[in-house]
Amino acid sequence: MMQDAPFHAELADGPVGARAYWMQTEDGLRIRVAHYPGPQEAPEAKGTVLMFPGRTEYVEKYGRVAGDFAEMGYHTLTVDWRGQGLADRMLPDGRVGHVDMFHDYQTDVAAVLDAAAALALPRPFYLAAHSMGGCIGLRALHEGLPVAACAFTGPMWGIRLPGPLRSAAWALGWGSARVGLSHVYTPSTGPASYVATETFETNQLTGDREGWDYMQRQVNAITDLQLGGPSLRWLHQALAECLALARMPSPAMPCIAFVGANERIVDVPRIIARMAAWPGGHLETVPNGRHEVLMEDAATRRHITQQMVEVFEGRPCDGQEALSA
Repeated sequence: MMQDAPFHAELADGPVGARAYWMQTEDGLRIRVAHYPGPQEAPEAKGTVLMFPGRTEYVEKYGRVAGDFAEMGYHTLTVDWRGQGLADRMLPDGRVGHVDMFHDYQTDVAAVLDAAAALALPRPFYLAAHSMGGCIGLRALHEGLPVAACAFTGPMWGIRLPGPLRSAAWALGWGSARVGLSHVYTPSTGPASYVATETFETNQLTGDREGWDYMQRQVNAITDLQLGGPSLRWLHQALAECLALARMPSPAMPCIAFVGANERIVDVPRIIARMAAWPGGHLETVPNGRHEVLMEDAATRRHITQQMVEVFEGRPCDGQEALSA
């Protein structure tokens, strides 16, 4: 059953008429979805973009992206995954980014599709996914997500970790479950929100000051949106899911992916390998881009959303840049 949920339109800066709803997942959690309407003047929309956010993110963050899609004829439906945004948090310390099993996010995906059906959103559906949402989205595609094409930005198909730290992360994640410490923050992280506490000059997310201020304004105005570091359990589950997905083929579906030239969070070689094996897939480097290429300057964001729509509509991708390993 859908119920009205809080939505902060002034912070989202998205299409007029956006609304949020509570959805209950099959396993009894409450998550939040938001519908950004498509064009107000067009007689018919071209379809609906299912926007899968990354870790720590929330529905208001994609208001401007939804605005781009609306101008091009599309509705947008996005989600607060379990454990973040205004969705139910998983632990007594709500700042810990935690999940029991990574596959649990697919239960949230099912609730998103239920919301799309309840709202009678126009088909076809398309997937746009960022970071952790790219990992969730790739798994969902393999499990039959009903979309006609897909797009990814900085997809978490691997996590950037130095070799020794990667080995330690596997060991810590595996061992923590056996000594009752799965809920503990991963080393070097804590309850502080990265966006709320980091400086613009040192952040790894965007090189655009206005984009940084947009994100920081949101989490400072609504502190319940803030999330700290991931738990040892989340890290172990994420590494295991990335490894499992790396062994699976790329779906036979139109796809475009974007990665920042200054990406420092996800594993770029994994993205290159995945897209090289994606039938008809395209990979584009965003010059000077960091991890959140949709939070770079407005011209960059619009270029990316335009390229996504071109793939959704079956048009040739223009302006692709080769990305070398």
